[in-house]
Formats: sequence, structure tokens, C-alpha cells
Amino acid sequence: MSHLLPAYTTVSFRMSRSVRKRALIFLLAIGTFLGIRPCQAQDAAPLPENRYTTHATLFGAGRTSLYETYLSPSTYTGPHLSILHETLRKTHWLDGRITTQSILDGFFCYTSNRAGNSDELGGKINYSIGWHYNWVVGGRLRLMAGGEVHAGLGAIYNNRNSNNPVQAKADIDIDASLMAVYPFHIRKVPFTARYQTSLPLVGAMFSPRYGQSYYEMSLGNYDRNVCFTYPGNAPSMRHFLTLDFPIAGFTFRAGYLCDIRQSRVNGLRSHIWNHSFMIGYVKHFSFVKRKEPQHRPFIL
Repeated sequence: MSHLLPAYTTVSFRMSRSVRKRALIFLLAIGTFLGIRPCQAQDAAPLPENRYTTHATLFGAGRTSLYETYLSPSTYTGPHLSILHETLRKTHWLDGRITTQSILDGFFCYTSNRAGNSDELGGKINYSIGWHYNWVVGGRLRLMAGGEVHAGLGAIYNNRNSNNPVQAKADIDIDASLMAVYPFHIRKVPFTARYQTSLPLVGAMFSPRYGQSYYEMSLGNYDRNVCFTYPGNAPSMRHFLTLDFPIAGFTFRAGYLCDIRQSRVNGLRSHIWNHSFMIGYVKHFSFVKRKEPQHRPFIL
């Protein structure tokens, strides 16, 4: 029996190494699946705020009021559909106190006069980009103030007019903008409320003169069709109120948009009043510059 002991001992030693090797491979596989990084001693430092970008896309519906004396002396009202996309990002300027905001939005409306015997279809696309200086009050409320550049392009069509049935809309202006952002919790659920208002200060817009046809303009008969605008002849404003809230790990945004555009130039009066209730989603992105490590970790 003694001559069998060495063989038994050798077999037992070989089986133990095999079990340890399989257990090590199993543990490494579990660690890889769970995202465990044994070569990194501690988590990476948090990114600075100017590396984060917030995108929000909202869809809305509401009511529009159109008044274009070039097309009709009546006011037209009706429903509209709208869409808005916003990008918000902190910069490194002034120690990160400057925030860049860009908004691209558009709407399409179908309106009728009070008698119901005429309709107007309208639509417009707006783009604005602005810069806001921000500071925190009371440790939570964030206030922002700055300016933005706004440009819009659209048209209004009246189905009853045989002569000059379309009025083109084009404008560009510099706006003053104010914003307030307030994060809070309800039963440990995070919410963020925000209010923003914009007021056009100076700009320019296209407008035919009263009685002037587009055919005349096509022949080169210019009659001061590019008009200087300011609050005295184009009192306009924009109010935007939103609330961000989480659902199932996603961030959603609900809001109310009031966009008032009106003018009185070249003997014509015009207004486009939009009231929209909007809903959409919010995404947060971070941009990280990847650096190649000096020493690659050992990979099985």
C-alpha cells in the first residue's frame, strides 16, 4: 500500500491547482461582468461642469392668434403644433460663470376668422443663441442674465385672397434674457423648475409697404422693405416656464411657452401670439478626452 501514497499525493496536488485555476478564471469573469476594475485604485474625479451638455426636445400644442393687415383686417385664431430643441452648456469663461444656450423651434398653425368663411395657414422657424452670466443665491437658486441673437423665417397664407395671398416673415434681433433655475425635492424625488423671459431690444425685419405687391418687389421696386425694429414699433416678448421630473430613470420636461411677436411698420400691423403646452425629454452628455495610459494593464 505504501507504494501508492506518492501517486495519490501527486494526483491530489494536480487536482488542487486545476480547481484554483478554474476558480480564478471564474472570479475574473464575474468581476469583468460587474464592472470591477482591479487595476484602478479609486474612482475617477468628477468632471468639471463645463464638460456637461444638456439637450432637451419638446413637442407642443396650443392656440395661435394671427393678425396681418396686409392680408386681412380680421384676426384669425386656431390650433397649432410646435417643436423645440434646446442645448445648454457651461463654458470655461469667467471661471465657468458663462452659460451658452441655443434654441431651435418651429410651429405650424391652421386658423380661421370669426365668421368662419376664411382660413389662414402659418408657420415659422426660429433660432436663437445666447450667453448668460450665472450666479447662485441662497445655495440653491441659480440666476442668469445675458443676451441672445434671434432670427426667424416663416410665412402666412390666406386662402381667400387672389392677389397677394402670402405674407413672408423674416426678422433678426438682439434680445435681453433673464433666467431662474430652482432645484428641489419632494419625498426625495428631484425636480427642477425654470423660468426664462426674453425681450427684443433692436433688430430688423422684412415687410412690404401698405398696398405694395410682391410682384412690384420682384421688379426691383424697393420701398424701405427692411425696417429697423425696437420696442416702440415691435413690442415683443417670450416667456418659458418648465419643470423637469424623473420617471423610470429618465428625465422628462413639461412646460408652457408664451411667444408674443408683433409689429407696426410700413403702415401695416401684425401680430403672432402663440400659447403652447409642451412635453418632452431631457438628456445630459459629458465629453471626455481619452488619454492612452503609459502602462497597459495586464489582460488575460
